[in-house]
Amino acid sequence: MAISPPSDLVLDVVRAADPSAMADAQQKLQSARAAVKAASLNEKSAGFDVAMNTMNSAASRAGLGNATSHIKTEDIPKPYRQYEGVILQNFVQSMLPKDSEAVFGKGNAGAIWKSMMAEQIGNTIAERGGIGIAKQMYSEQLSKMRDKGTQNVVADADANKMAEMQLHQIERDALGLLQTDQSTTTQTA
Repeated sequence: MAISPPSDLVLDVVRAADPSAMADAQQKLQSARAAVKAASLNEKSAGFDVAMNTMNSAASRAGLGNATSHIKTEDIPKPYRQYEGVILQNFVQSMLPKDSEAVFGKGNAGAIWKSMMAEQIGNTIAERGGIGIAKQMYSEQLSKMRDKGTQNVVADADANKMAEMQLHQIERDALGLLQTDQSTTTQTA
């Protein structure tokens, strides 16, 4: 019978070990491994920013978003980014857990805190480049201006004011539709 001394010794030691002591040792190794990984991410300033940049660069390499690739995030007027923040707030709020009373609290106060968290997350994502809604809207606005024959289309103060006015009109129209829907629902009830 052939034996393999190193592996047999290791197996004998493992078999002789107390199962609870072995489970504790495994847990300590896993937590130490997680701590090392977290420390390396902090050292590299990795995290959400790195993940977003990796996804954006992968999308640009794949040829996605070429129409808006020449527009920088900081060139997009603030109302466009705010609008994207509101949309992202709704997405984030729908993704947050429904049973989160332990985190946000109960009742209206919990709902308000949850809404405020979703708002901050949505605004932060939008300010850091978002998912492309603001960039797409701004690029379409620029192309419409070019199609009308506007020369030398650049984002100046007048264009930003005009864009802000248009977005406010869209918001007013949406709220007006919402209010008329609620009033007709109230009248029929």
